Amino acid sequence: MRDLQEEKWVADARRGDTAAFESLLRRYEKRVLALTGRMCRNPEDAQEAAQEAFLAAWQGLPSFRGDASFSTWLYRLASNACVDLLRREGRHNGAAGPSLNDEEISLDVPDTAPSPHEAAERKELREQIEAGLQSLSPEHRQVLILREIHQLSYEEISQSLALDLGTVKSRINRGRKQLRNFLIRSGNFSPPPASKKTGKEG
Repeated sequence: MRDLQEEKWVADARRGDTAAFESLLRRYEKRVLALTGRMCRNPEDAQEAAQEAFLAAWQGLPSFRGDASFSTWLYRLASNACVDLLRREGRHNGAAGPSLNDEEISLDVPDTAPSPHEAAERKELREQIEAGLQSLSPEHRQVLILREIHQLSYEEISQSLALDLGTVKSRINRGRKQLRNFLIRSGNFSPPPASKKTGKEG
């Protein structure tokens, strides 16, 4: 469904209308900060990356062709700003634990009245997920966050990051495998069962 108001704001902002651009920022500021917050974890870094994204959007609007939606384009700018910041400062901090629930595992454990023992186990698992994400490259964490936290489709991630769809799928699969292997090594996740063909009979 087309958003005619947003299209008007974009068109006006492209002509230099700062009020129209401020309207766009108000609409997307919280979502951009949620994305940069997941990527950077440090609030100051998240703010810095968001500001860089907004500045890049203002400077890039005259050449914005509208091939993707404004929000998809802004996600691309924000996530790239985070990757650039992480590269500059060498920070491989992880995000809060994603659900990863289109794999065979589900790590997003509900918090419905857990016992003290269960609560401690869940806390430990989340900490291990975070530690595992810290070990991923910014590029792998970037696509996992867009997929698992922001629920973007593979096609939307491909558009937002200007990446080939196959590259997106490859990075997501590789990132999931690396995270799963980290959890297996830490003892928080069991490896998949052996193939039925390899089991001894009798």
